[in-house]
Amino acid sequence: MQVGFYGHVRQYHNIKAEIDANIAKVLESGEYVQGPMNKQFEQEFAAFSGTKYAIPCGNGTDAIWLTLMALGIGPGDEVITNANTFFATAEAIWIAGATTVLIDCDPQTKCIDPAKIEAAITPQTKCIIPVHLYGQCADMPAIKQIADKHKLFVIEDNAQAIDAAGDTFKIGQLSDAVATSFIIQKNLGCFGDGGAIVTNNEPVNTKTRLLRNHGSNKRNVHSFGFNSRLDDLQAGVLSAKLKHIHGWNDLRIKWAARYTAGLKGVKNFTLPYAKPGYRHVFHLYAIEVKDAAKRDAFVNFLVKNGIDAKTHYSIAIHKQAGYPWGKGARIVGSLANAEQNAATCISLPMFPELQAAEVDYVVAKCLEWDKAQ
Repeated sequence: MQVGFYGHVRQYHNIKAEIDANIAKVLESGEYVQGPMNKQFEQEFAAFSGTKYAIPCGNGTDAIWLTLMALGIGPGDEVITNANTFFATAEAIWIAGATTVLIDCDPQTKCIDPAKIEAAITPQTKCIIPVHLYGQCADMPAIKQIADKHKLFVIEDNAQAIDAAGDTFKIGQLSDAVATSFIIQKNLGCFGDGGAIVTNNEPVNTKTRLLRNHGSNKRNVHSFGFNSRLDDLQAGVLSAKLKHIHGWNDLRIKWAARYTAGLKGVKNFTLPYAKPGYRHVFHLYAIEVKDAAKRDAFVNFLVKNGIDAKTHYSIAIHKQAGYPWGKGARIVGSLANAEQNAATCISLPMFPELQAAEVDYVVAKCLEWDKAQ
């Protein structure tokens, strides 16, 4: 059996009529950039997010650094985030001209560890960027309490957790803004690159709209800015998909539960931790091999058996060749949990369009490997 990592084509065929209708509407309109479909999706996504504003932009990386710039964060400032995330989180901080301060993750959730934040705060600290990793929310109440105490901004990196929630909070309620990615592999993905900022903060709304469009909100009138706009074709795809996202995430949760039940009792790897009361939407179903030396062999075993397993993210940010030591970044405390996560993680196939037989086949092969060790 072959089990792919993504269900893009299956998903397209399941709602083909809706997507094609929106694409045709855009093409017939003749307005392909910041046209009516873009405005429609903007309104729909703000309503879905429970925020006053949604500002579509070119991608999730841009969403972070545009927000940082809108908040006045740049050279001489520091921004705290966790080391076990996609490189773009730190990269966006560097693009804005600020210094990335890396701290460790919680050993269970893999999200930023609030207990490590205060030790990293200096007079130069201006912002905290918690990453909702793998589809699970970070501990936003604890982060918000620290941010308020030290008068810091909070930007949520929500590239992986659209429609997730905490036990007492929703994404966007306890921060200044949320940065989201719509690249195809995300839970809500377009047919290319895309992103958005959602916020209740009026200055962030006003400034990011200018920054993403050459500093302009009126034809021929410009100030300092960039080109980071979501095109209307992608907005049409996202508008069609947004209606289904909650149900699709329910299916992810269903398949995650089936994985977890089938893999109960394994000895050589650990299963994902879902924090009680939280809605974990399983962008990834990431397991961790107990012996890091066996991780690559396990991945190869799965791939040879037709299972497209992957690693996320196998090199922690501070171990990357492009890590800008010195003024661009610094580390506070041990990053042992982040380093272990990078060295041992394996992501099993996870998408709403999986079939029970496919999940069971992956489980069977994982158990076969586990028994052989």
